[in-house]
Amino acid sequence: MTTENTSPSLDKAAPAGQAPAPVDAPAAADGAVTAVDPRLLVREQGFGGYITEFKRKIRAGDLGAIPVVLGLIIIWAIFGSLNSNFLTAENLSNISVAMVGTGMIAVGIVFVLLLGEIDLSVGSVSGVAGATFAVLSVTHGMADWLAFVLAILTGTAAGAIHGFFFARIGVPAFAVTLAGLLFWSGFMLQLLGDSGTVNLSADSLVAKLTTYYFTDVAAAYGLAVVVVAVFFLTSFFENRRREAAGVPSRPLSETILRSALLAVVAFVVAALFNQYKGLPLAVVIFLAVLVITDFVLRRTSYGRKVFALGGSVEASRRAGINVALVRISIFSLAGTFAAVGGLFIASKIAAANQGAGSGDLLMNAIAAAVIGGTSPFGG
Repeated sequence: MTTENTSPSLDKAAPAGQAPAPVDAPAAADGAVTAVDPRLLVREQGFGGYITEFKRKIRAGDLGAIPVVLGLIIIWAIFGSLNSNFLTAENLSNISVAMVGTGMIAVGIVFVLLLGEIDLSVGSVSGVAGATFAVLSVTHGMADWLAFVLAILTGTAAGAIHGFFFARIGVPAFAVTLAGLLFWSGFMLQLLGDSGTVNLSADSLVAKLTTYYFTDVAAAYGLAVVVVAVFFLTSFFENRRREAAGVPSRPLSETILRSALLAVVAFVVAALFNQYKGLPLAVVIFLAVLVITDFVLRRTSYGRKVFALGGSVEASRRAGINVALVRISIFSLAGTFAAVGGLFIASKIAAANQGAGSGDLLMNAIAAAVIGGTSPFGG
């Protein structure tokens, strides 16, 4: 018994020594099952699809930012019930300004963690930066702007030294930055001298970092508009690029919903700021730093090199990345951000003292980076 082959591609045998004629694509596709990314199906199913995906993530333990948000709500509820002043506009403004110093240090820690390494010296480096500015500006009468620049460069140099020993000499980052922690702490004590404290002038450049407020109500609301607009436009064009590339993307309705939720939060915060003194300069600077560093990490070749090194050093080396140079630059950035954070801390207490950079500052900065979503294992 014989069966007739009706496949279009086999109707005519190919001449000897030649490859068979290519199969007609539309014909070959008849009856085939096209693979579809399940994330696309979820979004096509609408709200019910998102509920299903949310349940799947909960079962898989992929909670994302939910624990952080719930923890924040619980903290607000508990402390708000214990102290009626906790949820006031004044306290919100003060907390926002106070967290900038630690936040700046945490930004530098993020870069180091992306390598899968750690920097234990950032607390001490921040103290050295504050002491450097205070001694140069107050004790020696140097111009504020020059003392400010030299203080930041001190942090950059400290980070570069750590990076050199790590990348070129081969000393583990944990060991070299632990040694840096001890060395820079001693160096700060030497800078401050016997008094141990140098008070800053109220009208100095550093002091104004945390004492200056944009009192016009339009400033806070204007910043809220800018934040929401940047978020929406960035998300919109990112989704357009993903759609063009054929990869999963968020529908426009989801982008609008996310932007609306952000707008509610942004305008509520702006209203609270305006109930006190206005928009703090420190918050504006911190938000600008976050936007710039996010752009560098996500949109530049340097950012891709950082992620590549965190994923596999050997693969990065084979891809032509200058591993040592990138490592040194990252530790230099960590030192720079530590110095900037130290200046904000000195501004908040209006002085540079022997306790600067000590205590739980280091752990708070590392915790901020990790809780914010940075993997401590690199990549």
